[in-house]
Amino acid sequence: MQTDPWLLPLTGERTVPGVSRENYWFRRHEVVYRALAPACAGSVVLDAGCGEGYGAALLADVARTVVALDYDALTVAHVARRYPRVRAARANLVALPVRDGGCEAVVSLQVIEHLWEQDRFLRECRRVLGPGGLLAVSTPNRITFSPDGTVNPFHTRELDADELAGMVRDAGFVDVTVRGLHHGPRLAGLRGGRIVADQVAAVLDGGPWPDGLRADVASVTCADFVLGAPDRSLDLLVTARRP
Repeated sequence: MQTDPWLLPLTGERTVPGVSRENYWFRRHEVVYRALAPACAGSVVLDAGCGEGYGAALLADVARTVVALDYDALTVAHVARRYPRVRAARANLVALPVRDGGCEAVVSLQVIEHLWEQDRFLRECRRVLGPGGLLAVSTPNRITFSPDGTVNPFHTRELDADELAGMVRDAGFVDVTVRGLHHGPRLAGLRGGRIVADQVAAVLDGGPWPDGLRADVASVTCADFVLGAPDRSLDLLVTARRP
């Protein structure tokens, strides 16, 4: 996998495709977009907090229309340039620039933990969805992501499965289901199960990554992750419907 200098710079909070050292995190996010794609087929989809835009582009393969929103102006310009099938715009996610009932699906992956007004965001998602519209939100599982209670400084509030489901219900959604993203068998055994810890240690060290770690990270694919029960999962994925 080659590094593409045209891609957005890495920030530590936004993953991008085409970077070997970033491949684990990219695949961990990509697999959720792929899992949601069938439910978005033929729909008007809003990707709220689209980041680099690869997920919005993936959904554009099956959706009727994909609107990708992000607060960062550089990111929005990049998405519009790189993914011309996606309609990109800058927006505040707690004041979505979309008419009432204007979407059939709202997808927001690895975003809600960054928002100060999480409840308001979910109510906005309900507003812009038509009856029966799909909501899909993913976020790190606080139980495994911050087990010692130390929250990522870029996150305002991290959630467990019950908290996430409760917030979605309180925002007026029904048919609320929470699943969890886990390492599959190969990835669970890779590097003795320390694939995440070894990457974090290498980043903190600041030097060149060991060849074995670079090769292992570059080998990760979407097939190395599975969606299952939320207990002890890496990330949570809640899906729900607007009544």
